Amino acid sequence: MATTIPIHSGRIVRAGPSLPALRRIAPADIGYALRAGFEDFNAWPTHAAFLVVIYPVVGLLLAYATAQQNVIPLFYPLLAGFAIIGPFAALGLYEVSRRRELGEEEPSWRDALSVVRRANFGSMVYLGVLLLAIFVCWLVAAQVIYAMTLKTAPESFADLFRRSLFTREGWALIIIGNGVGFLFAALAFTISVISFPLMLDRHLGAGAAIRCSVQAVRHNLGPMTLWGLIVAGDLVLGSIPLLIGLTVVLPILGHATWHLYRRVVVEEAQ
Repeated sequence: MATTIPIHSGRIVRAGPSLPALRRIAPADIGYALRAGFEDFNAWPTHAAFLVVIYPVVGLLLAYATAQQNVIPLFYPLLAGFAIIGPFAALGLYEVSRRRELGEEEPSWRDALSVVRRANFGSMVYLGVLLLAIFVCWLVAAQVIYAMTLKTAPESFADLFRRSLFTREGWALIIIGNGVGFLFAALAFTISVISFPLMLDRHLGAGAAIRCSVQAVRHNLGPMTLWGLIVAGDLVLGSIPLLIGLTVVLPILGHATWHLYRRVVVEEAQ
């Protein structure tokens, strides 16, 4: 059965010439998107977990690699950076939600991977590369901030933990690092929050999708801020313990992003 999209009364605004119309949403729409995302995950849990299991696996490998290569200070920035490139990695989840909305009860993982055959898949890759560039810039900034505060490399994760929490330099690292990290995350969030579902659904190019995403955030600053906080909080909770929770958190957030997009962007028939 196709997913029903409840009608709501948010005021419609224009994103720009030749771009889809947008709707002003409310916190209730965020709740709807999360519930619908959970329903999609609950209907397709095994395949969804399979699509995102690479996240905890890569995270654990990063933990091992950073410990071995003495780049321990970059472990947290690396994990935090997953949120930056996550929207691109969730393309298959958006496709599953799209197909379920059209009435396909059991889309397979092959259907999820069919996005690579889309005519505008190159535009999706382009935006994915842009997010990757933001991720790399964040890592460089994190390394500079660490060098300016704690200066010397920690001997272990325990040493990094102690120096971060119980020294003045450590608190400077936490405050400055999280502040700068927030700016990178806000940039990535603003240009991508609905961009990939929009390209998947409307076959737009990357530039048009980015402009529409920016306008969606601009016209829905409060609800979008709430959505960003929910995503960040869920990613933190999903990382405990050993990143295992991400196999549930990431699919739900991915599916919910599709439904958030459907709440924000006005249907073509309207």
